[in-house]
Amino acid sequence: MSKPVKTFTTPKPPSKRLSGRSSSHLSPRAKTIRDAIHGDMTFSAAEVRLLDTQAMQRLRGIRQLGLSHLVYPSAVHTRFEHSLGACHLAGKIIESLEQRGVHRFTEDERQRIRTVALLHDITHVPFGHTFEDERRIAPRHDADIQRLDTMLSGDLGEELERQGLLTTVRSQLLGETPPARDDYFIRDIFAGTICADLLDYLRRDARFCGLTVDYDDRLLALFTRLGGRLALDLQRHGLFRHDALSEVVHVLRMRYLLTERVYFHHAKIAAGAMLSKALEMAIAAGRFAYAELFALRDDAFLHVLRERTVGLPEVQRLLSALATRQLYKPVFRASRDGLTESELDRLKRQFYENADGARAQVEAALCDDLGLPAGSVIVYCPSPDMALKEAHVTVQLSEHESAQLSSLAHPEIETLLLRHRQLWRLVVLAPPDLGRHAAKRRRTLTRCCEARLALPDRSGEGPSSLLFFPANAGK
Repeated sequence: MSKPVKTFTTPKPPSKRLSGRSSSHLSPRAKTIRDAIHGDMTFSAAEVRLLDTQAMQRLRGIRQLGLSHLVYPSAVHTRFEHSLGACHLAGKIIESLEQRGVHRFTEDERQRIRTVALLHDITHVPFGHTFEDERRIAPRHDADIQRLDTMLSGDLGEELERQGLLTTVRSQLLGETPPARDDYFIRDIFAGTICADLLDYLRRDARFCGLTVDYDDRLLALFTRLGGRLALDLQRHGLFRHDALSEVVHVLRMRYLLTERVYFHHAKIAAGAMLSKALEMAIAAGRFAYAELFALRDDAFLHVLRERTVGLPEVQRLLSALATRQLYKPVFRASRDGLTESELDRLKRQFYENADGARAQVEAALCDDLGLPAGSVIVYCPSPDMALKEAHVTVQLSEHESAQLSSLAHPEIETLLLRHRQLWRLVVLAPPDLGRHAAKRRRTLTRCCEARLALPDRSGEGPSSLLFFPANAGK
């Protein structure tokens, strides 16, 4: 008897819905990813499909700390691995809350929390915080509807739609008012005062900047629910736990240290101001459009900006100086000391918000005062509304008492709040080499800054006389 003949069928071409997608999307699997900070992190098949989208993979090319690698060479970690870490820690917070019987999460809630934590930085653009928070060239990443809709218009939006999460994720990423009370509690896990986002970037930024500080993982066991919001439980069986308070204060100390040493490092500030000024001049000359940032990574943006601004020598000088780390130096500094709230408001409007182009006008006038090329003087002025928001987390003190951490009259917390506000500086920057008679020209430029800003220069003053932990703080 002859053997039956084997037949082969020609595989059907992929449907339009799946065209252009890799085979890994056709048979998704959960993945365990090894991370330098948290070790092994496991992601579901649905989360892996989100990770494999172009929008998420773009984050591999966007550094978490922008230009901080010019100060700390190993600070080249990206928004991608931070997103993985935030998702992982959101899962850890969920586990802790369930183990302690605080809240029983549905599968839908668990998926929603982890998904938004994974995607919470999807709208970041190259050097985003520099352009959004320091020079106010662009709206904040978490308040830009146009940018979010652009990110969700491609494969990421399609995958979220398949998972039934598109509307919810879009609403959560925009910080829209949650429809149900429980949604406030859920959102706090990835976007609260002390949350998965914060706990990942504190540890990750410190590690890759070489700072030997960390928090204890027991902090995760302190999370609880109070008044429909995520909070920290500083008591056990009605008795206040001083060790728990110490660990929370240590988180504030880490946050302050990173702000002082990394986020507001003088060289990082100078580099960010130079790049921002270059972008501003390129946009003003019609060589670059803000929306073009949406699809670019750090290196691609720098390349495109340089190519587009050929023929603009003032922009090329800034980019060349950045490429060789010839950073601008301060010629004028103003601190918060001695300034009234009305003066701070004026500085905020003029030089942070750039109302009516005031910042650009002063920069141009200072260049004219000394006959310097355009872009040679840059005014750096962050918002004076600096606050250590983590200190305002709600804590449970006993079975029937709760309060904001900042209201406890704790000497170290009060000192950290004050010191954090005192990190604010208005700085005027100029090239390190001002040519012939450079020292004299710098002194002249400083006097011109005092006149045009109506502020005294405090560059020669030493650090504040306030000790980091003064004995009489809080009394």
